Amino acid sequence: MLFIGSMILIFLALSAAIFRRFNIPMIILALSIGIFFGSDVTGIVYFDNAALTQRIADLVLVFVLFAGGFSIKKNDLQPVAAPTLSLATLGVLGTALSTAFLFHLLAGWRFMDALLVSAIISSTDAAAVFSILRNTPLQRRVSAITEIESAANDPMAIISTTFLIGILAGGEVGAGRAVFQFLWSLAGGLLIGYGIGRLGSLVFRKIREVEEGYYYILIIGIALASYSLADLAGASGMLAAFFAGLVLGNAKIPHKSSIASFTGTLSFVANAGLFILLGLLVFPRSLLEIWPEGLLLFLLITFVGRPLSVFICTSVFKLKMEERAFLAWSGIRGSVPIVLATYPAAAGLDPGNRIFNMAFFAVTLSILVQGTSVGSVARFLRLTAKEKPRKTQKMELVTVHDTKYELAEVYVDPQLYEGEVYVSDIGLDQEATVTMVSRGERILAPRGNTALSPGDLVTILVEEHKIEEASRLILEKFHAKQIKIPKDLRDTALP
Repeated sequence: MLFIGSMILIFLALSAAIFRRFNIPMIILALSIGIFFGSDVTGIVYFDNAALTQRIADLVLVFVLFAGGFSIKKNDLQPVAAPTLSLATLGVLGTALSTAFLFHLLAGWRFMDALLVSAIISSTDAAAVFSILRNTPLQRRVSAITEIESAANDPMAIISTTFLIGILAGGEVGAGRAVFQFLWSLAGGLLIGYGIGRLGSLVFRKIREVEEGYYYILIIGIALASYSLADLAGASGMLAAFFAGLVLGNAKIPHKSSIASFTGTLSFVANAGLFILLGLLVFPRSLLEIWPEGLLLFLLITFVGRPLSVFICTSVFKLKMEERAFLAWSGIRGSVPIVLATYPAAAGLDPGNRIFNMAFFAVTLSILVQGTSVGSVARFLRLTAKEKPRKTQKMELVTVHDTKYELAEVYVDPQLYEGEVYVSDIGLDQEATVTMVSRGERILAPRGNTALSPGDLVTILVEEHKIEEASRLILEKFHAKQIKIPKDLRDTALP
């Protein structure tokens, strides 16, 4: 069995290399490989344990949501916080309710069952969105909303699904108690996640001198602690994990870049293994029985539920009609809906795996239809950026002691600037200095008589609050090319 598992993982890596040019998300490859090795195709592996899958999926989701929160930066979120948070909360609920109502009428399902399956597939998928949009640079605002919402809307779908399963499995619950449980899941998860995140950032700063590997152990412990503590308190552990990651990702902690890389890699590897397992759980023959309902569910959520919630939730914000239309179409379903689809079966509410198969069918259609066309839709709506501006990037300065300094990279874009500037002529503050110049494949140790040229990547050591000022000071010394440049493209400093 171990040999078969190793062959499956190697097969996944080779398939990813082959299909990379087709922009196919990892989720589709992993699921397809799981199905191929599963009972209905080759029969090499027989697996039908939904309860075990759900327990594994819960653990994986903790790291996926923690990594998602860790990746969201305050500077990116602030300009689009209101519409993004509206879509990630009210938008998810609106999508589930409107889809459930229509599915109840058209498919003849009980409303609560229709609401459960609609809640399961109500969130969009960050991994699928990032993977598909990596070759389609979008205008800054719509790109930020799309990417951050896809990372932030999973907790609401998880809370809604677990709340509905609790009601359906536990019998009648008073309206007042149900509302309290739902609000406590939200508020408790947020507060516990925030508290664990703040406490974790303090611990990180207290253990600066330990080996780097212990930081990875600590980050796993913090993610699991946020989830388990909230779960013990009857709140949403997934929401707590997300907010703990969000707080830590925006805190000043040592080895932050390597920790971000570790959490991203851990999330990716765990996701890959989970979706191979979920693929094994799928019996393709059973999809033949539910495809009409699965197709109806996909059509309703794609063309009615998601667009309706997007237009309502963003109606009070100054978004263009084209931006709203793109946000409606870019609601690609992915990993979390398929994971949530195992919950009803594990709770004894889906004995024939009908809900799981429907969710799987609808998500697969979403990735294949929306995923392959979202770039074309962006171009049709004229929301693509001609060129993605390269901003000043902060680098990680790892020291044993606290410092007010940061390393930052300033790119001199040859399409925007011309001429040469000597380091001695820049006139940086006495507290700032140019430490390195990257020119093509060469690394230069700069001196006063070193000439900076367009195309150079200039590394500076500067106080954190003066990064923007130093970046502008360097770029202003060059001659701007005589072309019409939008203001937000000329300004290459951090927002």
